[in-house]
Amino acid sequence: MNKIYSSAILLSLFIFSCKKETPPSPKPLEISVTSVLQQDVKLESEYTGQTFGQSDIQINPRVDGIIESMNFKEGSFVKKGQVLYTIDPLPYKAKLNEAQGVAAESQARLSKTKSDLDMITPLAKMNAVSQRELVSAKAAYNASLAQIKASDASVQNAKIELGYCQILAPISGLIGISKVRVGDYVRPGAMSILNTISDLGDVRVRFTISEQEFLRLFREFSKPNSALKGSGATVTIKLSDGSTYLETGKVSFADRQIDPSTGAITFEATFPNPDKLLRPGQYVKVALLTDIRKEAIVIPQRAVIEVQGIYQVYVVGNDNKVQMQIVKPGPAVKNGYIIEEGLKPGDKIAMGGTSLLKNGSVITPKIVQWQLGDPETVAAK
Repeated sequence: MNKIYSSAILLSLFIFSCKKETPPSPKPLEISVTSVLQQDVKLESEYTGQTFGQSDIQINPRVDGIIESMNFKEGSFVKKGQVLYTIDPLPYKAKLNEAQGVAAESQARLSKTKSDLDMITPLAKMNAVSQRELVSAKAAYNASLAQIKASDASVQNAKIELGYCQILAPISGLIGISKVRVGDYVRPGAMSILNTISDLGDVRVRFTISEQEFLRLFREFSKPNSALKGSGATVTIKLSDGSTYLETGKVSFADRQIDPSTGAITFEATFPNPDKLLRPGQYVKVALLTDIRKEAIVIPQRAVIEVQGIYQVYVVGNDNKVQMQIVKPGPAVKNGYIIEEGLKPGDKIAMGGTSLLKNGSVITPKIVQWQLGDPETVAAK
């Protein structure tokens, strides 16, 4: 009897100890949950562009000679008509003096030949001199007239060349670093560039798009009811540090042809540049509005799980249980995806962010408000 009683006590103690060691049920994971949105979405395509001044004028010498002075500060703004460089004028002054001397001789010769002609003409009428002498006098006078024109042209050309010894700014704008210094010898020619002046009032940005994209955009803009009409010509740019330039630009023209070597066409957009932040030669990212999706389904990118080309999201049911749902994503835009198949407006989806979430898991939803382009989600109140 005592043995039976002792065994019963041991059995009860064993059962009690087993019950005591049973772990408690885990608490459901707290997961951020947001609603699927339906809204109009503007899609922008991004291209690489380069900036140019409104006018980029190269400064070239028009006469040869030694640079005598530089009359500007490199990297500063210069005014139209300002003297930038002077070339040693002495050879051209001598040339002008010589031409003026020849012109004076020609004028004296003209006076003599005219006097001879005036004297011979009445004598020829009286047959006091031969007709040959009259013809010779007229020829000498006409030659003197021609010589006057030639000498005057030489004087004018010498004055022009002397004027070219002062190189003036053709436009107002920002001048760059000089490619020559005082004492350098320069000569005319397309390859002889002294400097460049850029008008930065407006800045041009050139970028290229593919022939296929051009054809699609052209057809879209040609539709009578196109959503892009009135908006597709507006462009924005991002600078090299990732910041967005505050001023918006407009497409000003497209090239006349497709470049056969690249299969692309060049576009140009013009941007205001009031603060002179944009300078020629910068590389920028050009964002051009190329499509508008009406009533698109939009979800956060972080909610999408991609495995071997298959895109999935966790859909949260009314019982807070998550189910894996395969979706077909469209274009990515800002921090979201346009979903073409697999979700409907109002569906609740898990934001992800943890590997503990499994298909069929029960969660504690933390409702957050998400908007396309928001840097962060905001907890719903």
